[in-house]
Amino acid sequence: MGKIAIIGGGAAGYFLAANLGKELGKETVIFEQAQMPLQKVRISGGGRCNVTHACFDPLDLVEFYPRGKKELLSVFYQFQPGDTMAWFDERNVELKIEDDNRIFPVSNSSMSIIECLLKETEKNKVKVNFSDGVKSITKVENGFELETSSGIHHFENIVVTTGSTPKFWKIIKNLGHKIISPVPSLFTFNCKDKRIEGLMGISFDQVDVKIKSEKLESEGPLLITHWGFSGPGILRLSAWGALALNERGYKFDVEINFIQQSKEFVIDLLNAKKSQDAKKSIYKYNPFDFPKRFWVSILQYCKINENLVFADLSKKQIEQIAKELTAAEYSINGKSTFKDEFVTAGGVDLKEVNFQTMESKLVPNLFFAGEVLNIDAITGGFNFQACWSEAFIISNKLKNIH
Repeated sequence: MGKIAIIGGGAAGYFLAANLGKELGKETVIFEQAQMPLQKVRISGGGRCNVTHACFDPLDLVEFYPRGKKELLSVFYQFQPGDTMAWFDERNVELKIEDDNRIFPVSNSSMSIIECLLKETEKNKVKVNFSDGVKSITKVENGFELETSSGIHHFENIVVTTGSTPKFWKIIKNLGHKIISPVPSLFTFNCKDKRIEGLMGISFDQVDVKIKSEKLESEGPLLITHWGFSGPGILRLSAWGALALNERGYKFDVEINFIQQSKEFVIDLLNAKKSQDAKKSIYKYNPFDFPKRFWVSILQYCKINENLVFADLSKKQIEQIAKELTAAEYSINGKSTFKDEFVTAGGVDLKEVNFQTMESKLVPNLFFAGEVLNIDAITGGFNFQACWSEAFIISNKLKNIH
């Protein structure tokens, strides 16, 4: 009979299995309801797997987590991105830091990470039960009784790494834990607006985005899509505003500064163009770095005649263009999931978990790691890092118990 049950074959579950060593591994079973493991790892970063982020100071690292910031500090002091890089390096998986500090395998394939985790889990003799979902957990003398698709099993220790599954949160509730109601995090904004109609695919290297009604702001790349706005700048805002925007039913206004400059800067620039490039066509000559199609769309929205040259621009028109580029307001009506990387805010109440060990404060020998907890981060490898760190801490705790 196995002594450790890992419920969920995702990043946290497999990283734990990969760190148990052979002695504990032989006494461990992973229960995974799907037919294949590590699905989120497979699709992360467009199939390249954004393993972690090049932020090596725990005090800085926790700032990327809208929920879990305080609790994760002790976690990251035990295992942080530098340790993750060393761990994979020791197992011959080379990682690289990209310009935006995201970390990927040199192979640019998530299969490098998956194969490594599967190999280490196999090396540790951990048994994996696929298509074997857990239906209930009962606390019994000397441990837990698990009812799964394959029958009744008895374990001394349970580690829950199920991700954000409402069905499993009910099981955890039955064990006495409080669940913070889940709401989506990391989503894109739906927007129907003339100014961005037909501009899907256009991107901006760096913008400022604000939701004034919630005192939320963010910066980062922005992408115009078929349904509205996406890109890291938007996703960050969605993570920080997850609870407030859910309460608003995803109906709110955003203010976008497409050039990260003041309104006065644009006014001065266009006034300079009036004298320096007086005879140049406004429509044909875009004085900014962003794509010309967006410039044309803004001019059309400001009802500027196609035949005008810079010398013809009136003070009012210049002010209007300046406002559209630095403080344009767009109405958002709804959200869309970001690719397949669905992340939620919500889960096991953090007050009920000891973050030195990841063990439940209410139920001895019950552990949690990953998205099952009320912890989430912005994009960039941070959600995975929380999984790796929490799972590593549990592996150490279990080694000390046995």
